Amino acid sequence: MNLTLKIWRQESANAEGHFKSYQVSDILPEMSFLEMLDVVNENLIEQGQEPVAFDSDCREGICGTCSLVINGVAHGGRKGTTACQLHMRSFRDGDTITIEPWRAEPFPVQRDLIVDRTAMDRIIQKGGFISVNTGGCPDANAIPINKEESDRAMDAAACIGCGACVAACKNASAMLFTAAKASHLNLLPQGKVEKDQRVLAMVAQMDEEGFGACTNTYSCEAVCPKEISRDFISKLNRDYGIASLKKLVRGKS
Repeated sequence: MNLTLKIWRQESANAEGHFKSYQVSDILPEMSFLEMLDVVNENLIEQGQEPVAFDSDCREGICGTCSLVINGVAHGGRKGTTACQLHMRSFRDGDTITIEPWRAEPFPVQRDLIVDRTAMDRIIQKGGFISVNTGGCPDANAIPINKEESDRAMDAAACIGCGACVAACKNASAMLFTAAKASHLNLLPQGKVEKDQRVLAMVAQMDEEGFGACTNTYSCEAVCPKEISRDFISKLNRDYGIASLKKLVRGKS
């Protein structure tokens, strides 16, 4: 496969970025998208040029670091697929592919295709834990949990924190991410003790980081590589409303 790549290049966080075109040839359809970028970088290094900086780690769709907007869509637009799981057989010989970083104010570009996503880490730090002393690993049936709720908790816990939901949202909202991270604890007995405190703290931190409001376009759900349901946003709104009301009542008593 012979391709034309338009890649966002930016030397540093304070530098002005621009798209630069590259020609790449002999790409195998079996290659992953990141392997194709590896070939591009090998060629650039051989030519004495700076390689394209991009994030990657597991390359198995687990870590969430492969944060790329490909042809205008986060992770390339294939359902339930991260950029590292996207294969070149999804493209055709002669295609022009545009590659850029996440576009959101809370995700400042550091260099080329790398953005700073520590804002999401700070949201997790505000509420993503439980203080219950669990001791050793309990038997699987020691704490009875409704199967429907346990399944929903597992669905929420599938979130890899890649930030695609933010990048796809016209408001740069982190509601789907925050909802998933709050819900996977709030749904389980161990997490209910601090449920109210958790949801208030996480939403407050989300707002402080500068993420936008959710206006229910559901673009977040459409690009989520783990197919996290928008229903978790509704749950977050309910949990937040109840927690806020309780806080208000306590303040008046």
